[in-house]
Amino acid sequence: MIIDKDTAVSLRFKVADLDGKLIEDSKAPMVYLHGGYGNTLPKIEEALADKTTGYQTTLELQPEDAFGLRDESLVQTIPKKQFSPGVKVGGQLEGRGEDGKTIAFTVMKIKGDTVLLDGNHPLAGKALRFTLAVTDVRAASAEEIAHRHVHGEHGHHH
Repeated sequence: MIIDKDTAVSLRFKVADLDGKLIEDSKAPMVYLHGGYGNTLPKIEEALADKTTGYQTTLELQPEDAFGLRDESLVQTIPKKQFSPGVKVGGQLEGRGEDGKTIAFTVMKIKGDTVLLDGNHPLAGKALRFTLAVTDVRAASAEEIAHRHVHGEHGHHH
């Protein structure tokens, strides 16, 4: 089957920086709903369109095509007293941006009575190399299309 809109695509991937430092290596296949549903990066969808099981490729994506440019307005210093006890570096917290949208913030540093939060994706601002291998392609179910994501093994579970 050819990768096209409304197909469920299984793929193994590796992500590295452009110096070759491995960032992530999928142990299990990632499964996404192809066709502009926002389940993977647009440049990955573009590269896999019209391909089949067994296709392999390596993409080098600039930050704007990967996880975006860093936005320093998403870095905030908050008084530690505003957090519950046990806040730790590396912890994730949900907050709201100036536009009201939910943002995941990572605790970057705790210094004295302040906590430094970063709402940027951890890979924002980095050029990345994606090594992709398509392991399966199938027609998505009507329910998956309606829900805009793949269900079942390696997909979304309700």
